[in-house]
Amino acid sequence: MSEMTTTVRPIEARDAARWRELFTAYGVFYETAFSDEILDGVWAWLMDAEHPLVCLVAEAEGELVGFAHLREQPDTFTAGPGWFLDDLYTVPEVRGSGAGTALLEAVAAHARAHGGGTVRWITAADNERAQRVYDRLATRATWVTYEWEV
Repeated sequence: MSEMTTTVRPIEARDAARWRELFTAYGVFYETAFSDEILDGVWAWLMDAEHPLVCLVAEAEGELVGFAHLREQPDTFTAGPGWFLDDLYTVPEVRGSGAGTALLEAVAAHARAHGGGTVRWITAADNERAQRVYDRLATRATWVTYEWEV
């Protein structure tokens, strides 16, 4: 797909229904079904200015086509801010258009505007299309990720 004009902005209350569709589709992509309780809970975080989770949305031709969820986390290696990109999603129809790159650049701009630091994220090992974008913009880490449900 060719480059399209994508605008990235903070999420707003008027985005509730479309964000819910996009986040649900993101869950399907990662073979996860989000319950209404989870969707409502994350939405409440996004609407709470005091909550650390921030959402940026990508808009193209008047429609939300993607989102990024980002949160600040203290970085003990620098004694400064660090950032974790929890979720990044664009609808299949805009992949390759620059929408994902625009979201990532907006994430970086948000981090810089709030003290800088390193932005980190993970993706599935088989998410090769996204990795091509990530490899172009960032450095692939050598860290191994673990999960422990407690």
